[in-house]
Amino acid sequence: MNNRVNPDLPRELREFGIRDWNECYHCGTCTAICPLTAQGFLFPRKTIRLMQMGLKDHLSTCVEPWLCYYCGECSEQCPRNANPGELMMSLRRYLTSLYDWTGLSKKFYTSKVWELAFIIIFAILVVLTFIFVLPPLDTTLTPQGGVKVNSFAPFHIIEYFDWAMAIVVAGLLVSNILRMYYRVVWQGTSNKVGLLDHIREFWHLIYNFVVQPKFSKCEDKSYWLYHWLLMSGYTIMFILIVVFLPWFQTEKIHPPWHLQRALGYYATIGLLIGLTAAIIGRLKKQEFKFQFSHVSDWLFLVMLTLTVITGILIHLFRVNGMPWATYVSYIAHMAILVPMILIEVPFSKWSHLAYRPFAVYFARLQKSAMTKTA
Repeated sequence: MNNRVNPDLPRELREFGIRDWNECYHCGTCTAICPLTAQGFLFPRKTIRLMQMGLKDHLSTCVEPWLCYYCGECSEQCPRNANPGELMMSLRRYLTSLYDWTGLSKKFYTSKVWELAFIIIFAILVVLTFIFVLPPLDTTLTPQGGVKVNSFAPFHIIEYFDWAMAIVVAGLLVSNILRMYYRVVWQGTSNKVGLLDHIREFWHLIYNFVVQPKFSKCEDKSYWLYHWLLMSGYTIMFILIVVFLPWFQTEKIHPPWHLQRALGYYATIGLLIGLTAAIIGRLKKQEFKFQFSHVSDWLFLVMLTLTVITGILIHLFRVNGMPWATYVSYIAHMAILVPMILIEVPFSKWSHLAYRPFAVYFARLQKSAMTKTA
């Protein structure tokens, strides 16, 4: 690993929204107050020090920014107003760009034009596909009085597209996570971690993805609830759309208590509660964790909110026998959903959903290496 100072590091970091970190004089208040800091992972101090010293290679191996869940307590207690929590949040954007081998993540995080242009291009392509590829509209209703949505957007065609999109996104995300593993575990530890350690610690990855327990250690317990509802709602909806589309996109109108509708309602309510809390918090800016929002944060929230709203409209129009309204809502829904998945999941804000539990797993592997060294 290169121990030389990189004089370009401050300029690179400022492109990702990181402000002047020289206000920090390492009193240790942030580390002492943080409920998530642990032996060997003293954040935010460690990463701030690496930034100040210009040690880019060492900074790229840090897992600490992902272990920070930005409850804002460190920023509230900082005597110098250095805002260490916001530094960690910004650093996650920088690290995401380092993991990404395509270079698109850096473009999206450092340029509004690039991200907006890709969103608009993908949205236009989706609309054109519906206009020129899919069958003519059928405005007749089902015997139950619902819209024949599968005659407009046959589920087998949409399902093929879903799987193709999922494979592309998964390939990008997995390759970036492997690059993260190489930096954090392979380069960031002096002792190499054995296969048994990888197997033994793997359950931490699953547990932290499903439960998100580190959020619950923050003083504001509602922060964990809102984030968990948002994450679980999105995950359920993603599984329904990608894995169980023939069952989910049906022309049969099930009763409200049917499992298909119950799962859809839970996912929708969870997303709406999580999104409402995040948007209101960022508009009010009363809490430290909501005072500094990057453009990518707002783009993600707006796109996900529009995806949920158009999804609700599709359901309402479909079950009430309104074909034209259903079809227009369906096209709008897909025109928002597709660019959101293709851009946000592998390259931008939503990639954090994967990086965070993997960071916990990699941190456990680092601990195993430290124990061997000791």
